[in-house]
Amino acid sequence: MARRAADLLVDCLAQHGTDRVFCVPGESYLAVLDALHDRNAIETVICRHEGGAGFMGLADAKVSGQPGIVFVSRGPGATNASIAVHVAEQDAVPLILFIGQVPRAEVGRRSFQEVDYAKTFSDMAKGVWVIDDADRIPEILARAYAVAKAPTPGPVVIVLPEDMLEDMTSAEVIEPIAAPRVASGAEALEDVVARLARSERPLVIAGGGVGSPEGRAALLAASEAHALPVALTFKRQDLFPNAHPNYVGHLGFKIPKPMVDRFAESDLILAVGTRLGEVTTQGYTFPATPVPRQPLIHVYDDPGKIGREFRTELPIVADATAFLRALAGRSSTAPAARKAWIERLHAPVAAAMPWAAPKDGLLDMGAIVAALVGKVADDTIFITDAGNFSGWLHRHFPFSGKHLMVGTVGGAMGLGMPAAVAAGLRHPDRTVITFIGDGGMLMTGSELATAVQYGVPIKVFVSNNGSYGTIRMHQEKSYKGRVHGTELQNPDFARMAESFGATGLTISTIEEAAEIVAEALETEGPVVVDVHTTLEHISPFANLADLGN
Repeated sequence: MARRAADLLVDCLAQHGTDRVFCVPGESYLAVLDALHDRNAIETVICRHEGGAGFMGLADAKVSGQPGIVFVSRGPGATNASIAVHVAEQDAVPLILFIGQVPRAEVGRRSFQEVDYAKTFSDMAKGVWVIDDADRIPEILARAYAVAKAPTPGPVVIVLPEDMLEDMTSAEVIEPIAAPRVASGAEALEDVVARLARSERPLVIAGGGVGSPEGRAALLAASEAHALPVALTFKRQDLFPNAHPNYVGHLGFKIPKPMVDRFAESDLILAVGTRLGEVTTQGYTFPATPVPRQPLIHVYDDPGKIGREFRTELPIVADATAFLRALAGRSSTAPAARKAWIERLHAPVAAAMPWAAPKDGLLDMGAIVAALVGKVADDTIFITDAGNFSGWLHRHFPFSGKHLMVGTVGGAMGLGMPAAVAAGLRHPDRTVITFIGDGGMLMTGSELATAVQYGVPIKVFVSNNGSYGTIRMHQEKSYKGRVHGTELQNPDFARMAESFGATGLTISTIEEAAEIVAEALETEGPVVVDVHTTLEHISPFANLADLGN
């Protein structure tokens, strides 16, 4: 039966399990919007900026584990959305960006808003396909979903010439392509168990590849079965119970040097479910490149990522969860020195976890984190925008292993508000709390309108210190006292929230924090809390006055 290409496209989306798309409408894909009009099984979420739409698709993928789907128009729409494509590549997140394109007869003539997307996205996307023939829609979509999901998840781009979408086609929907099965690493298990049994000071570095509930459970079980200390990668503190005696911290930006020095004393590294990127490895110094100072066992499901930067003594191409589950099924007797090693790593982290009010009495985001501890459910979803303010959550909140934290490993600002909306739509029964800086709030904070429009009751805490704080920190370290380009003049974020139809609250002192945080959590609907933090507390580990001295 013949049907319009746009209708076939939407049928293919449904066949692949898509139930929600994020978009900013554009004339170059009007036919798709028309096809979605009668497709009740797929919700269309209308966003206020293509960057926000892209971030929502990205966050939806992080929360659901399935590709996030985003539609934008050509030219400006596509380039606005490119930030999400870059983050998806950096964070290994499955994302499919559909871009409307000029009619086929105009391609190559530099017509209105025309872009060569194969060139534009070649360094970010895993694949870019232009659908010139409507009959190929099912084939290309099936391939795009498969490529986006495995072996290392990432973004793909599909370009849709607007006249093609009106073509008639008799092509049939194709069933989803099964993901290739990756081994469990069982053939290397005996070697791994033997190495762990001999090691006095092993260290597990676990990343997003074990982010599923099954992966978290397997990580915990393997850690306990073999008495293994676990360090988590950047923005992954939620993967392992932070109160567990085997938890030894995370490898993130600007963590204290003594912590890195302690990790460096290890005599064996077992990296599982991580690509061992620049942030996690502290600038490729731990493990050291090209030859680590410790034997490295690297378990990852993409052979192209193992041994790329580091000499790997035991490379294991395997599904991280399956490997950990198999490892947990075995047991080994740890050397007597292991207990002291784990305590040495865990004790400083445990001691630093509770937040203490600073002696100067000035407000920082630690007061907000302290007010949340013990007050939120174990399934709460935390969103962090990029910036130093998120460090207080990373350092002082005791993630249970069941909490979910979503942030940009790639460091892009602007995720906070859109991601909170997407997470709230995906899990309307769970509390969603987002930490945003004043800079990020004024990048994509307009997506608060989307939260209000769709009734998503997100709780937003804005760190309002009048500065691009992370950049100011680096500026003070390198050019003490020469402040330029980092100062901000901000609106009243509480009143701004009220103008959107949300509740607006303000915290100005440490003493107000607990009561107003409780009010925000109890208030129905979206809430924005304007937290008047001090710039002096530039990060959880440094004061402004001490930098550059």
